[in-house]
Amino acid sequence: MTAALQNDHPPEGGWTTDDLDALPEDGRRRELLDGVLIVSPSPTRIHQTIAMRLGVALEEDCPDDYDVTQAVEVRINRTRSFIPDVLVTTSTAAAREPSRYEPHEVVLAVEIVSPSTRSIDRVLKPTLYAQAGIPFHWRIEVEDDGLVVHTYKIDAVNEVYTETGQWTKFVDTGEPFPVNLSVARITPRRR
Repeated sequence: MTAALQNDHPPEGGWTTDDLDALPEDGRRRELLDGVLIVSPSPTRIHQTIAMRLGVALEEDCPDDYDVTQAVEVRINRTRSFIPDVLVTTSTAAAREPSRYEPHEVVLAVEIVSPSTRSIDRVLKPTLYAQAGIPFHWRIEVEDDGLVVHTYKIDAVNEVYTETGQWTKFVDTGEPFPVNLSVARITPRRR
């Protein structure tokens, strides 16, 4: 496995979560898509500021049954593993102090769209999160005139998300818990 990483060839049969576990802790963001290793570039200041501010804002309103965190792996299966930008999980799962979650422990997965991972953030991850049964998904888009927060709820029968709102001023939703969040609060300052 380590040899595969050093010579740019995947392990026989593709990457697995076991291979991820054997990689060094070097701060790189590694995800798996059907045995293909995806290494993302470092996030931008804007991306990280949104994630930080959103996490703090959600934590303030978060009921005891849930927990808010950032950038913790969600292991969907042996060949699929993703790292949402912000997550809401069950408090029971969080009490384990995990380095990764199972999909059934995740209540909300949030992706902040980055230019370098636009298709993955907009299409691929939401599709696979829904197939994994994660009940809620938010996608945050950085537009020239501000942020747009798209909120979704799973249609569990069809394993797809249906949009519940597009928010530019306030995110006002009762799911997964009551949230009334000013979008300005999570918007980074312009430099």
